[in-house]
Amino acid sequence: MPSNVPSNNTTSRREARVSIDTTRPLGTIDDDVYGHFLESAFFGNIDGGVFDEGSPLSVGEPGPLNGVRRDVLELVRDLAAGPIRWPGGNFTSGYRWEEGVGPRDERPTRLDLAWGDTESNRFGTDEFLAWTEAVGAEPYLVHSCRDVDEAVRWVEYTNSARDTTLTRARGTNGRAEPWNVRYWGVGNEVYGPWQMGHRTAEQYGAAAREHARFMRLVDPDLKLVGVGIPWDQEHWTRAALEHAGKYFDYLSLHLYGATTELWTGDDYENIVAQSLYFEQGMNTYSHLVTGLADQLGLPKPPQIALDEWTMRHLEPASWAEPLAGDDGGIAPRETPVVDGWPDGVRVNRYAPRTVGDALFSAGVFHAIHRTVGQDTAVSMANPVNLVNANGIVVARPGGAFGSALYPVWYLYGRHLGRVVLRAEVDGPARTASVPLGDNRAPSGGLETATMSVPYLDVSATRAQDGTVRVAVINRHRDEAIRFRPVLDGRADRTPPVAHVRSIGADTEITASNSLAAPDVVGIRDLGRVEATDGGWLIPPHSVNVLTLDLDGR
Repeated sequence: MPSNVPSNNTTSRREARVSIDTTRPLGTIDDDVYGHFLESAFFGNIDGGVFDEGSPLSVGEPGPLNGVRRDVLELVRDLAAGPIRWPGGNFTSGYRWEEGVGPRDERPTRLDLAWGDTESNRFGTDEFLAWTEAVGAEPYLVHSCRDVDEAVRWVEYTNSARDTTLTRARGTNGRAEPWNVRYWGVGNEVYGPWQMGHRTAEQYGAAAREHARFMRLVDPDLKLVGVGIPWDQEHWTRAALEHAGKYFDYLSLHLYGATTELWTGDDYENIVAQSLYFEQGMNTYSHLVTGLADQLGLPKPPQIALDEWTMRHLEPASWAEPLAGDDGGIAPRETPVVDGWPDGVRVNRYAPRTVGDALFSAGVFHAIHRTVGQDTAVSMANPVNLVNANGIVVARPGGAFGSALYPVWYLYGRHLGRVVLRAEVDGPARTASVPLGDNRAPSGGLETATMSVPYLDVSATRAQDGTVRVAVINRHRDEAIRFRPVLDGRADRTPPVAHVRSIGADTEITASNSLAAPDVVGIRDLGRVEATDGGWLIPPHSVNVLTLDLDGR
């Protein structure tokens, strides 16, 4: 066992007392918070990622899965993925679903106006729905909200059981029975001028109402996601809810973090702290939506779908354009030293995910868990991206592997409970200027705010088997911290042994995975670890799940 993992014979100068109340649960985590996102024509999400015709690693048999990468499919299936959002993203605003069904060789190739690429339409509705079925996930389709009839006919094609020209076409295309797609996005970032069909809040609300009304006439069981906004929130959200709030089950929220580590070399503290910015953003929007829904007399407020979120790896725009490296990261190139904030920056879509990114992502999950019990909770979350483009799964011509993010989704999805317990942490923290995501200051650099950043972040849950599952993040880069749980006010309730699973403890903070070394950042099952002094030592820069059996089974 490495020396810096939870141990029964190591001491720590730092300690966190964590009060966990098992008697008054806050609520239940929705499995949909472990969802995902794919965008067509976007840096290998689909072409060269999920779908790679002609590759020896792809399905060769005829049918909608023909051309799908087997290795990617298996990695996603093992995640037990929640709902997967497609076809975007910005790509959605110009997408015509009818061009992506029927015989592949007869489908048109179009210019993609979102990302400047071309779209072959060879991976369309039936391919995506067959793929989500094969990986055991739910599909979440998003349309442009620019054409009511187009949206209605898409629902008819996928979900109707009646005998129509479109449902017969679905049968001809290989699917006789309905796909029964539950989740539908009514537009994407319509507030942005970068979108085809950009509209004001009032215009969007009126359009969303008409789209939603007629989509529900085709299938009354649809779960609809309206467009929320990360800025100008009250004006936009009031208009959207006033016009179409009774139709929305969710409002979307898009939040992005940002790191400068590609040119500064060490941005670890800023990366792991930005989950606090995300938590503030979720809570602010939750309270706003609840209050507006009450003012407008809605029967209940919509929930939040955090259906785009990630940590962006920024780099100087003066550097050579990044390309995909064969081993999973960035292809070799010249990267001259840059002092200070560059004149221009861009997102590097090939930067590998690191241990710091893993801790940040776990922190976002903890923030999501803590919204449970609010009238407007985060009930769905879909990070950018599932495959490639800084994603959870990385695919290259020679194979595929899980990035440093993969074990977080696997660990939390499979080993945390779903009933959220109250947990209060009394432990060490640092005061820091935390970046407010990818919000740029007028003078250059990232906007920041002073925050107290706890080193230990805890999410406590109860599993179906009755055990308490506690996720513990240690953000400290090089010091172990003792986690001392006090259950229901009684230190003597702490069991003498916990089953511990850990990520990151035996690696450097910048460690990442690759095709040659796919398990550098992974889950280490440490088995049963004895408590000392009423707790367990949590190693630096690590994500851990401890299973506590209070009944001594």
